[in-house]
Amino acid sequence: MSNHSNPNYFRLGVFVLAAIGVLIAIILVFGSGQLFQKSFVVETYLKQSVTGLDTGAAVRFRGVKIGQVTMIGLSGDIYEKDTPFEKRLQYVVIRMQIFGDKLTEGQIEDFVKNNLRARVKSMGITGVNYVEFDFTSNNSEYTPLVYPWKPAEPVIPSLPNQADEIISGLQKFVSTLNHTNIEETQKKFDQLLVNLNTLMAGDGKSHEGLVRSVQSLNVIMERIAKVTDKEELTILMRELIGTIVSLRQTVTSIQGDTTATIENLKQTTENLNEFSRIASQSPSSLIWGEPPPKIVLPMNGTQGQSGVQK
Repeated sequence: MSNHSNPNYFRLGVFVLAAIGVLIAIILVFGSGQLFQKSFVVETYLKQSVTGLDTGAAVRFRGVKIGQVTMIGLSGDIYEKDTPFEKRLQYVVIRMQIFGDKLTEGQIEDFVKNNLRARVKSMGITGVNYVEFDFTSNNSEYTPLVYPWKPAEPVIPSLPNQADEIISGLQKFVSTLNHTNIEETQKKFDQLLVNLNTLMAGDGKSHEGLVRSVQSLNVIMERIAKVTDKEELTILMRELIGTIVSLRQTVTSIQGDTTATIENLKQTTENLNEFSRIASQSPSSLIWGEPPPKIVLPMNGTQGQSGVQK
Protein backbone atom coordinates (compact mmCIF):
# COMPACT_ATOMS: atom_id res chain seq x y z
CA MET A 1 0.00 0.00 0.00
CA SER A 2 1.34 3.38 -0.94
CA ASN A 3 2.17 5.83 1.76
CA HIS A 4 0.07 8.42 0.02
CA SER A 5 -3.14 6.25 0.04
CA ASN A 6 -5.84 7.23 2.43
CA PRO A 7 -6.86 4.39 4.84
CA ASN A 8 -10.47 5.66 4.73
CA TYR A 9 -10.75 4.58 1.10
CA PHE A 10 -9.70 1.05 2.03
CA ARG A 11 -12.33 0.86 4.77
CA LEU A 12 -15.00 2.24 2.41
CA GLY A 13 -14.12 -0.36 -0.20
CA VAL A 14 -14.35 -3.19 2.32
CA PHE A 15 -17.75 -1.91 3.49
CA VAL A 16 -19.11 -1.73 -0.07
CA LEU A 17 -17.91 -5.27 -0.85
CA ALA A 18 -19.45 -6.58 2.38
CA ALA A 19 -22.79 -4.88 1.58
CA ILE A 20 -22.81 -6.38 -1.89
CA GLY A 21 -22.10 -9.82 -0.43
CA VAL A 22 -24.94 -9.48 2.09
CA LEU A 23 -27.32 -8.37 -0.66
CA ILE A 24 -26.40 -11.34 -2.81
CA ALA A 25 -26.92 -13.67 0.14
CA ILE A 26 -30.36 -12.20 0.84
CA ILE A 27 -31.35 -12.63 -2.83
CA LEU A 28 -30.16 -16.24 -2.80
CA VAL A 29 -31.96 -17.04 0.46
CA PHE A 30 -35.32 -15.48 -0.34
CA GLY A 31 -35.25 -16.07 -4.08
CA SER A 32 -33.83 -19.54 -4.18
CA GLY A 33 -37.31 -21.03 -4.24
CA GLN A 34 -38.17 -19.29 -7.49
CA LEU A 35 -34.71 -19.64 -8.98
CA PHE A 36 -34.74 -23.43 -8.74
CA GLN A 37 -38.50 -23.92 -9.14
CA LYS A 38 -39.84 -25.53 -12.32
CA SER A 39 -41.87 -23.24 -14.52
CA PHE A 40 -43.01 -22.55 -18.07
CA VAL A 41 -44.20 -19.50 -20.01
CA VAL A 42 -47.55 -18.80 -21.68
CA GLU A 43 -48.93 -15.65 -23.25
CA THR A 44 -52.27 -14.03 -23.99
CA TYR A 45 -53.49 -11.18 -26.20
CA LEU A 46 -55.89 -8.34 -25.39
CA LYS A 47 -57.39 -5.45 -27.32
CA GLN A 48 -58.31 -3.41 -24.23
CA SER A 49 -56.19 -1.22 -22.01
CA VAL A 50 -54.17 -2.95 -19.28
CA THR A 51 -53.64 0.13 -17.12
CA GLY A 52 -52.74 -0.97 -13.59
CA LEU A 53 -51.11 -4.24 -14.72
CA ASP A 54 -47.31 -4.20 -14.37
CA THR A 55 -44.50 -6.69 -14.71
CA GLY A 56 -44.34 -8.88 -11.62
CA ALA A 57 -48.13 -8.84 -11.11
CA ALA A 58 -49.61 -12.06 -9.83
CA VAL A 59 -51.17 -14.71 -12.04
CA ARG A 60 -53.94 -16.60 -10.24
CA PHE A 61 -56.16 -19.58 -10.93
CA ARG A 62 -59.46 -19.20 -9.06
CA GLY A 63 -57.74 -16.91 -6.58
CA VAL A 64 -54.66 -19.12 -5.99
CA LYS A 65 -51.34 -17.64 -7.15
CA ILE A 66 -49.72 -19.86 -9.77
CA GLY A 67 -47.27 -17.46 -11.41
CA GLN A 68 -46.38 -13.90 -12.32
CA VAL A 69 -46.34 -11.53 -15.27
CA THR A 70 -42.90 -11.37 -16.87
CA MET A 71 -43.47 -9.11 -19.87
CA ILE A 72 -46.08 -6.65 -21.22
CA GLY A 73 -45.71 -5.32 -24.75
CA LEU A 74 -47.42 -4.67 -28.07
CA SER A 75 -47.68 -7.13 -30.89
CA GLY A 76 -46.50 -4.42 -33.27
CA ASP A 77 -43.09 -4.41 -31.59
CA ILE A 78 -42.88 -8.17 -31.06
CA TYR A 79 -44.55 -9.92 -34.01
CA GLU A 80 -45.49 -7.23 -36.54
CA LYS A 81 -42.23 -5.41 -37.20
CA ASP A 82 -42.38 -6.32 -40.91
CA THR A 83 -46.08 -5.34 -41.22
CA PRO A 84 -47.00 -1.81 -42.34
CA PHE A 85 -47.95 0.34 -39.39
CA GLU A 86 -51.52 0.96 -40.59
CA LYS A 87 -52.13 -2.81 -40.89
CA ARG A 88 -50.80 -3.78 -37.48
CA LEU A 89 -53.25 -5.30 -35.00
CA GLN A 90 -51.44 -3.78 -32.02
CA TYR A 91 -52.65 -6.36 -29.50
CA VAL A 92 -51.35 -6.17 -25.94
CA VAL A 93 -49.07 -9.18 -25.42
CA ILE A 94 -48.80 -10.46 -21.84
CA ARG A 95 -46.29 -13.19 -21.09
CA MET A 96 -46.58 -15.06 -17.82
CA GLN A 97 -44.34 -17.47 -15.94
CA ILE A 98 -46.38 -20.35 -14.52
CA PHE A 99 -44.82 -22.30 -11.65
CA GLY A 100 -44.95 -26.08 -11.89
CA ASP A 101 -44.07 -28.87 -14.28
CA LYS A 102 -44.09 -27.79 -17.89
CA LEU A 103 -47.23 -28.64 -19.82
CA THR A 104 -47.16 -29.83 -23.39
CA GLU A 105 -48.83 -27.88 -26.16
CA GLY A 106 -51.43 -30.67 -26.46
CA GLN A 107 -52.37 -30.36 -22.79
CA ILE A 108 -52.70 -26.58 -23.07
CA GLU A 109 -54.87 -26.99 -26.20
CA ASP A 110 -57.15 -29.36 -24.27
CA PHE A 111 -57.50 -26.76 -21.50
CA VAL A 112 -58.33 -24.11 -24.09
CA LYS A 113 -60.97 -26.38 -25.68
CA ASN A 114 -62.51 -26.72 -22.21
CA ASN A 115 -62.85 -22.89 -22.12
CA LEU A 116 -59.77 -21.97 -20.11
CA ARG A 117 -59.52 -18.18 -20.40
CA ALA A 118 -57.37 -15.36 -19.05
CA ARG A 119 -58.82 -12.08 -17.78
CA VAL A 120 -57.30 -8.98 -16.22
CA LYS A 121 -58.95 -8.25 -12.87
CA SER A 122 -58.55 -5.60 -10.22
CA MET A 123 -57.61 -6.16 -6.60
CA GLY A 124 -60.26 -3.65 -5.50
CA ILE A 125 -59.81 -0.12 -4.24
CA THR A 126 -56.03 -0.40 -4.57
CA GLY A 127 -56.25 -0.32 -8.36
CA VAL A 128 -53.59 -3.05 -8.70
CA ASN A 129 -54.49 -5.53 -11.44
CA TYR A 130 -53.60 -9.17 -11.86
CA VAL A 131 -54.29 -11.93 -14.38
CA GLU A 132 -56.96 -14.50 -13.49
CA PHE A 133 -57.19 -17.94 -15.15
CA ASP A 134 -60.45 -19.87 -14.98
CA PHE A 135 -62.72 -22.19 -16.94
CA THR A 136 -65.75 -20.26 -18.18
CA SER A 137 -69.07 -21.37 -19.65
CA ASN A 138 -70.46 -18.10 -21.04
CA ASN A 139 -67.72 -17.26 -23.53
CA SER A 140 -69.74 -18.04 -26.68
CA GLU A 141 -70.15 -14.33 -27.47
CA TYR A 142 -66.39 -13.69 -27.11
CA THR A 143 -64.42 -15.36 -29.85
CA PRO A 144 -60.63 -15.63 -29.40
CA LEU A 145 -58.59 -12.93 -31.10
CA VAL A 146 -57.26 -13.87 -34.53
CA TYR A 147 -53.55 -13.35 -35.26
CA PRO A 148 -51.47 -14.16 -38.36
CA TRP A 149 -48.11 -14.81 -36.68
CA LYS A 150 -46.71 -17.93 -35.00
CA PRO A 151 -46.63 -17.34 -31.22
CA ALA A 152 -43.35 -17.81 -29.41
CA GLU A 153 -45.19 -19.31 -26.40
CA PRO A 154 -48.46 -21.25 -25.97
CA VAL A 155 -51.44 -18.90 -26.11
CA ILE A 156 -54.33 -18.79 -23.63
CA PRO A 157 -57.30 -16.85 -25.12
CA SER A 158 -58.48 -13.86 -23.15
CA LEU A 159 -61.77 -12.32 -22.08
CA PRO A 160 -62.44 -8.58 -21.89
CA ASN A 161 -61.84 -6.75 -18.65
CA GLN A 162 -64.98 -6.55 -16.50
CA ALA A 163 -64.66 -2.78 -16.19
CA ASP A 164 -64.40 -2.49 -19.97
CA GLU A 165 -67.52 -4.63 -20.35
CA ILE A 166 -69.46 -2.32 -18.03
CA ILE A 167 -68.27 0.78 -19.88
CA SER A 168 -69.09 -0.84 -23.23
CA GLY A 169 -72.60 -1.68 -22.02
CA LEU A 170 -73.16 1.89 -20.87
CA GLN A 171 -71.95 3.19 -24.23
CA LYS A 172 -74.37 0.91 -26.06
CA PHE A 173 -77.20 2.08 -23.82
CA VAL A 174 -76.40 5.74 -24.47
CA SER A 175 -76.16 5.05 -28.19
CA THR A 176 -79.57 3.38 -28.12
CA LEU A 177 -81.05 6.40 -26.34
CA ASN A 178 -79.53 8.70 -28.95
CA HIS A 179 -81.23 6.77 -31.75
CA THR A 180 -84.59 6.64 -29.98
CA ASN A 181 -87.40 8.76 -31.42
CA ILE A 182 -88.23 10.85 -28.37
CA GLU A 183 -91.10 12.74 -30.03
CA GLU A 184 -92.84 9.55 -31.17
CA THR A 185 -92.41 8.04 -27.72
CA GLN A 186 -93.89 11.20 -26.16
CA LYS A 187 -96.92 10.99 -28.49
CA LYS A 188 -97.51 7.35 -27.55
CA PHE A 189 -97.19 8.21 -23.87
CA ASP A 190 -99.72 11.06 -24.24
CA GLN A 191 -102.12 8.73 -26.03
CA LEU A 192 -101.69 6.22 -23.23
CA LEU A 193 -102.64 8.88 -20.67
CA VAL A 194 -105.74 9.83 -22.72
CA ASN A 195 -106.81 6.19 -22.87
CA LEU A 196 -106.34 5.83 -19.12
CA ASN A 197 -108.42 8.95 -18.45
CA THR A 198 -111.17 7.62 -20.73
CA LEU A 199 -111.08 4.29 -18.97
CA MET A 200 -111.41 5.91 -15.56
CA ALA A 201 -113.86 8.77 -16.27
CA GLY A 202 -115.63 7.52 -19.40
CA ASP A 203 -116.17 9.21 -22.73
CA GLY A 204 -119.60 10.73 -21.95
CA LYS A 205 -121.34 8.48 -24.49
CA SER A 206 -121.55 4.71 -24.33
CA HIS A 207 -118.69 4.15 -21.92
CA GLU A 208 -119.35 5.40 -18.39
CA GLY A 209 -115.91 4.66 -17.00
CA LEU A 210 -114.66 2.76 -14.00
CA VAL A 211 -115.59 5.52 -11.54
CA ARG A 212 -119.28 5.42 -12.51
CA SER A 213 -119.24 1.62 -12.57
CA VAL A 214 -117.81 1.54 -9.06
CA GLN A 215 -120.52 3.96 -7.86
CA SER A 216 -123.23 1.74 -9.37
CA LEU A 217 -121.66 -1.29 -7.76
CA ASN A 218 -121.71 0.47 -4.38
CA VAL A 219 -125.45 1.17 -4.80
CA ILE A 220 -126.09 -2.49 -5.62
CA MET A 221 -124.10 -3.59 -2.58
CA GLU A 222 -126.13 -1.26 -0.35
CA ARG A 223 -129.38 -2.74 -1.68
CA ILE A 224 -128.09 -6.25 -1.12
CA ALA A 225 -127.14 -5.25 2.42
CA LYS A 226 -130.69 -3.96 3.05
CA VAL A 227 -132.26 -7.12 1.62
CA THR A 228 -130.06 -9.30 3.78
CA ASP A 229 -131.12 -7.41 6.92
CA LYS A 230 -132.10 -9.80 9.72
CA GLU A 231 -135.83 -8.88 10.00
CA GLU A 232 -136.47 -8.80 6.27
CA LEU A 233 -134.53 -12.01 5.83
CA THR A 234 -136.74 -13.69 8.48
CA ILE A 235 -139.88 -12.63 6.62
CA LEU A 236 -138.49 -13.93 3.36
CA MET A 237 -137.64 -17.28 4.98
CA ARG A 238 -141.20 -17.62 6.37
CA GLU A 239 -142.73 -16.89 2.99
CA LEU A 240 -140.37 -19.34 1.36
CA ILE A 241 -141.31 -22.09 3.86
CA GLY A 242 -145.04 -21.47 3.27
CA THR A 243 -144.55 -21.68 -0.47
CA ILE A 244 -142.68 -24.96 -0.12
CA VAL A 245 -145.47 -26.48 2.07
CA SER A 246 -148.17 -25.44 -0.42
CA LEU A 247 -146.17 -26.83 -3.29
CA ARG A 248 -145.73 -30.15 -1.45
CA GLN A 249 -149.50 -30.47 -0.83
CA THR A 250 -150.25 -29.73 -4.47
CA VAL A 251 -147.76 -32.35 -5.60
CA THR A 252 -149.30 -34.92 -3.20
CA SER A 253 -152.86 -34.36 -4.50
CA ILE A 254 -151.72 -34.52 -8.07
CA GLN A 255 -149.88 -37.73 -7.27
CA GLY A 256 -153.12 -39.34 -5.88
CA ASP A 257 -155.18 -38.35 -8.92
CA THR A 258 -152.48 -39.63 -11.13
CA THR A 259 -152.55 -43.03 -9.40
CA ALA A 260 -156.36 -43.40 -9.91
CA THR A 261 -156.07 -42.38 -13.52
CA ILE A 262 -153.39 -44.96 -14.09
CA GLU A 263 -155.59 -47.70 -12.54
CA ASN A 264 -158.50 -46.75 -14.84
CA LEU A 265 -156.27 -46.81 -17.86
CA LYS A 266 -155.01 -50.21 -16.82
CA GLN A 267 -158.59 -51.63 -16.50
CA THR A 268 -159.58 -50.15 -19.85
CA THR A 269 -156.56 -51.68 -21.48
CA GLU A 270 -157.44 -55.12 -20.09
CA ASN A 271 -161.02 -54.84 -21.44
CA LEU A 272 -159.74 -53.84 -24.86
CA ASN A 273 -157.36 -56.79 -24.84
CA GLU A 274 -160.23 -59.15 -23.97
CA PHE A 275 -162.40 -57.67 -26.71
CA SER A 276 -159.61 -58.07 -29.23
CA ARG A 277 -159.06 -61.68 -28.23
CA ILE A 278 -162.79 -62.60 -28.67
CA ALA A 279 -163.00 -60.75 -31.96
CA SER A 280 -159.96 -62.56 -33.31
CA GLN A 281 -161.14 -66.06 -32.18
CA SER A 282 -164.89 -65.83 -33.04
CA PRO A 283 -165.86 -62.71 -34.92
CA SER A 284 -169.48 -64.00 -35.50
CA SER A 285 -170.17 -64.24 -31.83
CA LEU A 286 -170.06 -60.49 -31.69
CA ILE A 287 -173.27 -60.45 -33.91
CA TRP A 288 -175.05 -63.87 -33.48
CA GLY A 289 -174.02 -64.78 -30.03
CA GLU A 290 -176.42 -64.95 -27.11
CA PRO A 291 -176.84 -61.87 -25.03
CA PRO A 292 -175.13 -61.91 -21.72
CA PRO A 293 -177.16 -63.31 -18.78
CA LYS A 294 -179.44 -60.94 -17.05
CA ILE A 295 -178.10 -59.69 -13.86
CA VAL A 296 -180.53 -60.20 -10.96
CA LEU A 297 -180.06 -57.96 -8.05
CA PRO A 298 -180.11 -59.76 -4.71
CA MET A 299 -183.22 -59.37 -2.49
CA ASN A 300 -183.59 -59.48 1.24
CA GLY A 301 -185.58 -62.28 2.96
CA THR A 302 -188.22 -64.55 1.28
CA GLN A 303 -188.98 -62.18 -1.46
CA GLY A 304 -185.70 -63.00 -2.87
CA GLN A 305 -186.40 -66.74 -2.72
CA SER A 306 -189.99 -66.58 -4.16
CA GLY A 307 -188.72 -64.47 -6.93
CA VAL A 308 -186.21 -67.12 -7.79
CA GLN A 309 -188.83 -69.91 -7.73
CA LYS A 310 -191.08 -68.11 -10.06
